[in-house]
Amino acid sequence: MASVQQNGQRYGITEPISLGGPTELDVVKTRELEKYLQDVGLYESKEEAVRREEVLGRLDQIVKTWIKTISRGKGLNDQLLHEANAEIFTFGSYRLGVHGPGADIDTLCVGPRHATREGDFFGELQRMLSEMPEVTELHPVPDAHVPLMGFKLNGVSIDLLYAQLPLWVIPKDLDISQDSILQNADEQTVRSLNGCRVTDQILRLVPNIENFRTTLRCMRFWAKRRGVYSNVSGFLGGINWALLVARICQLYPNALPNMLASRFFRVYTQWRWPNPVLLCSMDEGSLGLQVWDPRRNPKDRLHMMPIITPAYPCMNSSYNVSASTLRIMTGEFQRGKDICEAMEANKADWDTLFEPFAFFEAYKNYLQIDISAANVDDLRKWKGWVESRLRQLTLKIERHTYDMLQCHPHPHDFQDASRPLHCSYFMGLQRKQGVPAAEGEPFDIRRTVEEFKHTVNGYMLWIPGMEISVSHIKRRSLPSFVFPGGVRPSHASKGTWDSKRRAEHRVSSTASAATTTTATTTTNEASSESKAGSNSPGDEKKRKRGDDETLADQLRNSKHVAVPVPAENGEGGSPDPSVGSICSSPMKDSYTNGKSDPINTDPQENVVVFNKEDAPESHPIEKIATPQAPTSEETEELEGSFDFGNQVTATATIPPFEATTSNGSPFSNEALEELEVLPMRQPEVTHRAPVQQRKPIIKLNFTSLGKTNGK
Repeated sequence: MASVQQNGQRYGITEPISLGGPTELDVVKTRELEKYLQDVGLYESKEEAVRREEVLGRLDQIVKTWIKTISRGKGLNDQLLHEANAEIFTFGSYRLGVHGPGADIDTLCVGPRHATREGDFFGELQRMLSEMPEVTELHPVPDAHVPLMGFKLNGVSIDLLYAQLPLWVIPKDLDISQDSILQNADEQTVRSLNGCRVTDQILRLVPNIENFRTTLRCMRFWAKRRGVYSNVSGFLGGINWALLVARICQLYPNALPNMLASRFFRVYTQWRWPNPVLLCSMDEGSLGLQVWDPRRNPKDRLHMMPIITPAYPCMNSSYNVSASTLRIMTGEFQRGKDICEAMEANKADWDTLFEPFAFFEAYKNYLQIDISAANVDDLRKWKGWVESRLRQLTLKIERHTYDMLQCHPHPHDFQDASRPLHCSYFMGLQRKQGVPAAEGEPFDIRRTVEEFKHTVNGYMLWIPGMEISVSHIKRRSLPSFVFPGGVRPSHASKGTWDSKRRAEHRVSSTASAATTTTATTTTNEASSESKAGSNSPGDEKKRKRGDDETLADQLRNSKHVAVPVPAENGEGGSPDPSVGSICSSPMKDSYTNGKSDPINTDPQENVVVFNKEDAPESHPIEKIATPQAPTSEETEELEGSFDFGNQVTATATIPPFEATTSNGSPFSNEALEELEVLPMRQPEVTHRAPVQQRKPIIKLNFTSLGKTNGK
């Protein structure tokens, strides 16, 4: 498949969807967008920009002094000592030109073969930085997936990575975009170089850099406001959003940011994951480094939202995404699409699109993860470790409940001003769409949480004072420090896009339920009347009650009924409006006679304490009832073969495209519809599911899930 070519430069792996230029309305709307982004403070001042340049210059001086020092200490000859050099490169939002005031600067130090990572970078350089008065908040993380040192230099936050090249001398004009730079490099160096190489490649692969930057600023701001900007939480981070926006720029090379933002939502609402997002054909390279390939690598088959980096070795940058976080982001894409369409009809504005997601109004049930430490330094280390593990809790809950219990992690922590050495994380909980609460098994995630806590407490740098606790809490009992200004709102948000959608859904649900009730009553009456001679006084009494009974009465008198998620459970935002409540609502309360154990001993009752109105407001997770599941040690298998080369039949105005590797083997991608002309519908697709559902070898006995074995 030929790539689009413009000014001699190839962009993308398919022809563009539209080559149309901007209309007068697009020009006006783009100016409005740029002004909006300026007004909300997304651009740094000229003074701050100059300050950053000065800080980078100072950092360059520091690493050059460092390399001279260690070269002299290792006895290098005069020529090598004279030529000793280390270079600083930037990447991430700063290199892309979309950073805001106060943002970190992602930097990479490239050093020669004799400057080691462990002994010299995290040794001598760390010592030098710790002794400099202009350096504060020095925080080395040598055991991270990509080792780095975080610190502030003259008040500017720096994240410094290190790449050790097998060269005696680092040239001043070093080009790290060449694949040969990776030859004989260790794995950590390859990962460290990857950030710079990917960032530079993105800038080469977009048709118009300024339009790309404005659109990316817009989408980053939107993602943060909607709570889906966080790689560590299982959503998407900066590089992921940059790749998604770059692909839209390729598909609409002549569009302005106003149109690009709208088409972003339109395209990704229709995207059929796990088909990958690719900016260019994948290069298998000649160095033998592993690239993302679900046909060869079993782990790659499990990725739910592949967004592939364009620089060799091509990797999936979004492997943290889970079933729950993908569902949440898909819901947000749909919301964005709806609002952009409303904006085109002058029924919404940019404020509507950027409305913050009311996370603490969206669910009735939450998990609260509290951590604490003995001092500020320990808390910072402990937070970093716990944050890196929280995603595992989401994955474990999904796996151990067969994806029936869905988690929505909040991407940030919260701190109570009265407890400076504590902080809290929250996850919203709800039952999966299409799983009626009355038919669902009780969830018992006690063992899951204990396994998670055991993993977290295995922190290599753990010291006494580092504590973690997990508890279930209801919305009405959320601590006040999670709300702006520490003040709990007296009522739910009103007048917003989301609240209006919730109201519409509430009316629709009520009307639907009323229609169902009327139909049921009519059927019952017809059935009773057809049984001539069988109408006893008792039958007449029951029929009379059926005429007068309201929907609420019917729910109250039913022993096993699903309590629908209330209107505030996120109908206008990420949580799926049609998802049922986490819990059943049986008449019998498991909290009787003062007992705190929520597990109901009556097998006929599907009790889940998450929705018990008269249950304790908050209780330790050890007392929450949810379905037992296999531990991580239990073996799982992937059943069935995986066919990445799907055969696709689709109705579209552009032909299907194939992303190919350098050797020509296809990565068959589904045809993307002509979004400008065709209605918004899913094309007909005939293919086998790319990934078979994982099934544990050990089958669970749900009748015994109320019991938990102690560890």
